[in-house]
Amino acid sequence: MTRSGYHARQSHAHGTSDKSMSSTAGDFRDLTPLVPMAALREAGTTAHEPMHRFTVQAPADTLRPVTALLARAHAVPRTTLTKGPTAELDDEIPAAKTHEVHRFLPSASRGEGARETVSHGYRHVRVFK
Repeated sequence: MTRSGYHARQSHAHGTSDKSMSSTAGDFRDLTPLVPMAALREAGTTAHEPMHRFTVQAPADTLRPVTALLARAHAVPRTTLTKGPTAELDDEIPAAKTHEVHRFLPSASRGEGARETVSHGYRHVRVFK
């Protein structure tokens, strides 16, 4: 917001200041994000976030904690294969969450997990309610 045309009434005649008589700065701070959001919604604007294809290889007995980690990172599962003592998970994950998975994968897989990440397009995000 660059201009509001706001002129505060300070008080009743010969009285003290009364917040109920005029808007406060907080009223404008609360209103400011609503105006552009309404304009973007009316214009039909959509938002998309970058996605990565995320492959994890880990011991099969760590599948539960690794899957839980990926679920917390909003991963979308594609395939899960178990070959003997090894499990391989193929997921799509928001690019912003790849660092989180990279950080916590060692503890979820007892330090035996390996991962590969590749850019994999964009996914629509619902931002405007």
